[in-house]
Amino acid sequence: MREVKVKGVSSLCTLDSNGESLILQSELASDSQKNSSSNVQFTPEIEKKYVHHVYDAIAPHFSSTRFAKWPKVANFLSSLPSESLVLDAGCGNGKYLGFNPDCFYIGCDISAPLIKICADRGHEVLVADAVDLPYRTGFGDAAISIAVLHHLSTEGRRKKAIEELIRVVKKGGLVLITVWAVEQEDKSLLAKWTPLTQKYGEEWIGPGSPRVRSPSSCTLESIPETEENGFGERKKDSGQSSMQSLQEITSQIESYSGASTDVKNANNQQEYFVPWHLPYHRAEVSGASACALANGLAKKDDKKGAVVYNRYYHVFSEGELERLVAGIDNAVIVDRFFDKSNWCIVLEKKL
Repeated sequence: MREVKVKGVSSLCTLDSNGESLILQSELASDSQKNSSSNVQFTPEIEKKYVHHVYDAIAPHFSSTRFAKWPKVANFLSSLPSESLVLDAGCGNGKYLGFNPDCFYIGCDISAPLIKICADRGHEVLVADAVDLPYRTGFGDAAISIAVLHHLSTEGRRKKAIEELIRVVKKGGLVLITVWAVEQEDKSLLAKWTPLTQKYGEEWIGPGSPRVRSPSSCTLESIPETEENGFGERKKDSGQSSMQSLQEITSQIESYSGASTDVKNANNQQEYFVPWHLPYHRAEVSGASACALANGLAKKDDKKGAVVYNRYYHVFSEGELERLVAGIDNAVIVDRFFDKSNWCIVLEKKL
């Protein structure tokens, strides 16, 4: 037996003869207390599987489609004073990093493959979670969050992400946030999206405002992951077969999507799976796509010659962003607008 320091762990960790760690029980108890007090920082399984894993798998193809700059975002970045430090939270492939050459940029994203693409292009980037940004308070002059918050599955996590954006900028600093809107200008898109069933939604969101999931026989928690995401411990198998659990959910969603267009078009429908078609020639034979197909997290569409992934979205209704900001004391809304089927706000930090 020997004792070593483990990065990210404040106390000593004992290793047995096989090299396996035996964490002190007192430390586990402490971690448990921390977890219960900061649930919004622990990623729900639906985000891990239908956001994180998806973007990891489609990163190169996704990046190849992301090059055009939105005029409103470009105008915001161009308006910043020279030598401003801009923090891009959820930078994707980094298409806005370096846009204004008179400013400095640091980007972060939850997807390591997307961050590698950014790094290979010479950008200053790191892997990080939008609800736990790795910057000191008042670090940047401005921050942007472009098409990120709609991937967070609870109201608490969406609000926490906004609070983090405000925290990391200086007093007087500006924050631009854009999210997908319920009010899509191209109504035909809604027909291509899969609305989450009422039964499924109630288990982890509930009617009205999102909330923490209640126990259920149909759960995403029992699907094992191949990797940790680095922001929380992996949840234990609930005892139900992971494939059985996933098949139940998939069956629910597929049967619902063809059942009734009345519910699909209901005014309160905000939770969707939005497909991403990854062409066969872009899908790795033995990589993430093969694993996703084997685990039922993606399916083949031979007609289109693609592996189809579902991405989780909470699309925002008019005024929803403003309501999230209303309870935050140290920021005010200085601009709000609707652009290209997105709701957008600009905040200024006051304290």
